[in-house]
Amino acid sequence: MREPKKVVLAYSGGLDTSVILKWLQQERSSEVVTFTADIGQGEELEPARRKAEALGVQAMYVEDLTEIFARNYIFPMFRANTLYEGEYLLGTSIARPLIAKRLVEIAHEVGADAIAHGATGKGNDQVRFELGAYALDPSIQVIAPWREWDLTSREKLLAYAERHGIPVEHKRQGASPYSMDGNLLHISYEGGILEDPWAEPDESMWRWTRSPEQAPDQPRYLELEYECGDVVAVDGERATPAQVMTTLNRLGAENGIGRLDLVENRYVGMKSRGCYETPGGTILLKAHRAIESITLDREVAHLKDELMPRYASLIYNGYWWSPERDLLQTLIDASQSCVNGRVRLKLYKGTVAVVGRASDSDSLFDPTIATFEEDRGAFDQADAGGFIRLNALRLRLAAKRSGAKSERPAN
Repeated sequence: MREPKKVVLAYSGGLDTSVILKWLQQERSSEVVTFTADIGQGEELEPARRKAEALGVQAMYVEDLTEIFARNYIFPMFRANTLYEGEYLLGTSIARPLIAKRLVEIAHEVGADAIAHGATGKGNDQVRFELGAYALDPSIQVIAPWREWDLTSREKLLAYAERHGIPVEHKRQGASPYSMDGNLLHISYEGGILEDPWAEPDESMWRWTRSPEQAPDQPRYLELEYECGDVVAVDGERATPAQVMTTLNRLGAENGIGRLDLVENRYVGMKSRGCYETPGGTILLKAHRAIESITLDREVAHLKDELMPRYASLIYNGYWWSPERDLLQTLIDASQSCVNGRVRLKLYKGTVAVVGRASDSDSLFDPTIATFEEDRGAFDQADAGGFIRLNALRLRLAAKRSGAKSERPAN
């Protein structure tokens, strides 16, 4: 593999990626272009730009991608009601294909022959970044320093930074001991006491949400309006996808919604314990299933539920840019043309309850048929007898066979 002359680095400005930047310059003699993305993590990005400039970087990309992230990644994923292993809303996973895409695009723009990332050799992110990059540009070279160098601890990273004059922000007293990743959909916590799956995280760990015990004593009612499976208005106010996420995150966090403590199966083979706050996503999932409950055909809804775990695994494992995910997305999106209407929710002390759903044009709920009162002939109940007998036919045949076998004399 040839030594790259120019590399685009996914750069956060933290210790790891700052050391990677200098390592690429020193050990690979590469010109480094940095890419720092705002995907709603709520951090000031200008310090990363200034730090890259101080380390000799000539070209720095600092981009606000929050709207693209919400519209093209979060919303399509929620059209599928996506959960990994029944619980995880994929907040980290869904951000990686966007970052991989921009790394490759910037590499093309600046004439770079490689991209680099700071994901470790134990995690899922290395897989997500690299599968995405190769799917978008099969000739791209990917550099993953954590799989190459001998800087295998924070102490070694700090020593390297000191030797090469890399400014390091030392942890403030009271700073979080956890490894955290945040974006418009969630914030995650790993490491520290969380490496013991029996240990309960301290309340001070949570950054976004109130505890349910400290949430308001009065419920907060909320109405979401849907068009083609996406929320387009909150409480009657039109909003962009990123604005929807921001509002739902705020309301969910105020009402103690969205905390998750999970042991998950990583794609690389190990089990990992993490904690997550996904207030807006938790509300979205509940609401989307509610509007689908009155607008989707029964078999379409059931087929979506069958396909969802496969779709979730594709995203978790890094196959967003695969042909099979694209195929599933086409099917999912086609199902959403009739998912229009309104959902009313009640947020209260960590819970999201659906208290109303309506669709003026696409509802399949017919009260004249579903009623327990006089339906005036809308549904002939006598038809149910034949329906049951036909569906019982195979069961009766199986029962006869089992009865015949049990009556045979033993040898």
